[in-house]
Amino acid sequence: MRDVGSDKTMAEETRKQSGLGSLLAIWSRRKWLAMLAFAGPMAVGMSLVAFLPNIYRSTATVLVDRQQVPEAFVRSTVTSALETRLHTISQEVLSRARLEDLINRFGLYVELRKQAPLEDVIARMRGDIKLELKSAELRGLREATVAFTIAYQGSDPATVSIVTNTLASFYIEENTRARERQATGTAEFLKIQLSETKARLDEQEQRVSGFKRRYLGELPQQMDANLTTLDRLHQQLRQNADSQTRSAERRQALTSQLADAESMFSSPQFAPGLAGTPLVPLAPADRLVQKREELARLRTQYSEKYPDVVQLKAELAALERELAALKQAESKSAPNASASPAPASAAPMAPYVLRLKEALSEVQTDLKILKTEEARLREGIAVYQARVENVPRREQEYKELSRDYESTRELYGSLLKRYEEAQIAESMEQRQKGEQFRVLDQAVANPQPAAPNRVRLFLIALAAAVGLAVGVVLMVEHIDTSFHELDELRAFSNVPVLASIPRIVTRTDLRRQWWRMRLGATAALVGLVLIVGVAYFLAHGNERLILLLTRLAS
Repeated sequence: MRDVGSDKTMAEETRKQSGLGSLLAIWSRRKWLAMLAFAGPMAVGMSLVAFLPNIYRSTATVLVDRQQVPEAFVRSTVTSALETRLHTISQEVLSRARLEDLINRFGLYVELRKQAPLEDVIARMRGDIKLELKSAELRGLREATVAFTIAYQGSDPATVSIVTNTLASFYIEENTRARERQATGTAEFLKIQLSETKARLDEQEQRVSGFKRRYLGELPQQMDANLTTLDRLHQQLRQNADSQTRSAERRQALTSQLADAESMFSSPQFAPGLAGTPLVPLAPADRLVQKREELARLRTQYSEKYPDVVQLKAELAALERELAALKQAESKSAPNASASPAPASAAPMAPYVLRLKEALSEVQTDLKILKTEEARLREGIAVYQARVENVPRREQEYKELSRDYESTRELYGSLLKRYEEAQIAESMEQRQKGEQFRVLDQAVANPQPAAPNRVRLFLIALAAAVGLAVGVVLMVEHIDTSFHELDELRAFSNVPVLASIPRIVTRTDLRRQWWRMRLGATAALVGLVLIVGVAYFLAHGNERLILLLTRLAS
C-alpha cells in the first residue's frame, strides 16, 4: 500500500514548484516589460523627489500675559474674548496691504510673482501663515488660551525666520492698539453720553428751580410749615379778638367815667372812680403807686407786648407827666397865692379829666391798631389757606416734574461713575498694564527643511512603481491567450501532443532582435531623459506641488 501522507506532501511540493516555475516563466517572458513599467514611474518619482525645492518653516511662540492690575481694583473695558480678538487681529495682519508690504520688503515669491498675479501671491502667503492656539483648562470649566504660535514657511530659512518674527510683532502691536482703541472709544462714548445727560440734567434743574420759585409756599415739603403758620395766625386772630373785646370794654368804661367826671366836675367831695361808683378823692401820687403795682402784677403773667401791659405803661407815663405838670404849676403859683386864690376843688379835677381823655384816646388808638392787625391776620390766613388748598395740585405737578429729574440724576451719577472707571481702564491700557502679548520664543532659522519628506516620498514612489509593474505584467498575461508551455496545451486540449518543435532562430532573426533591442534601449533612454526633464520642469521651484504631495502622503 502507498502512504497517503507522502502522496499529499508530494502533491503540495509539485504545486509549489509549478507556481514558482510559473512565476519564473512569466518573469522570463515579461521581464523587459516589467522593467520598463517599473523604470518609468520610478524615474518620475525619483526626479520629482530630487528636484522639489526645500521648504523651511519657522515658528514663534507668543505668550498671553493676563491683566497685571487685579480686576477687583480696575475692571477692563475690553470685554471681547481673547479668541475673538485674535481672529480679528488675524484679519488685520493678513490684510492685502500688510502682506503686500511684507512681500515687497523681503522679496518673497520672486518666481511666483513672475507667473501669477499679485492676488494669487497674496493668497499663497496667507496659506503659508499658520496660527495655532494653545489652551489650558481653567478650573475645570473651560479651556482658556494661554499662548499661540505663528508659523510661516518659505524657501529661504533666514528670510522665513525674519518674516515670522515680523508677523509676531504685528500681532503684539495690533493687540495693544486694539485694546487702547477700544478703551479710548469706550471712554469717549461715555464722555459724550455724560455731557448730553449733564445738559439734560441742567435743563431739568432749571425747570424744577423755576417751579419752586413760581410756587414758593405751595410746595409739598412746605405743607407742615404752612399748617403751623396757619395755626399761629388763627391763634393770633383769637388773641386779637380778645384784645379788641377788652379794649372795647375799657373804652366804654372810660367813656362812662369821663361823662361822670364832667357832670360832677363841680362837686369837690368826690374824685372820679369806676363807672357807677362814687367818686373817691385820690391823690395823683397814690394813683401812680396803684398803677405801678398793677403793672408789676401783669408782667408776671404776660409779656411786654401784651395789650393790657402796653396800655398800663402808657397810663403810667401819663400820670408821671401829670405829676410833673402839677409840681411845676405849684411852684409857679406859690408867689401869687395871695393875689388870686383859686377854688380848692377845681385844681385837682382838671388833670384827672384830661387823663381820662388821654386814656380814652389811647384805647381808641389801640382799637384801630387791633383792627388793622385783624385785617392783616385775616389776609395772611387767606393766603396760607390758599397755599394749603393748592398743595395737592402742586404736589402732583412737582412729582411729574421731579420724576424725570430724579431718573436723569441717577443716570448721570451712574454714567459719571462708569466714565471714571473707563478713564482708569484707559490709563491702564495706555500704560500697558492690561492683557498683553509677549514673545516667548522667537523664530530662528532652521537649516532642516520642513518639506518635502524625501524618504517618505521615495518609498511611496518605489511602492507605486513596483505595483504598476506587477499590474502591467498581470494585465498583459491576462490579455495574452497564446500557449507558452506543453502543459498548458495538454491542459487545454484532450488531443495528445506528439512532438514539440522549438523555434528556429536564423541570423536574420538575431540581427533583427539585436536592432530591436538597441532601438528599445534608445527609446527607453530617451523616454527616461524626457521624464526627468518634465519632472524637473514640474518640480523645480514648485512649492504648490510640495503642498499637494505632502497632503497626499499624509
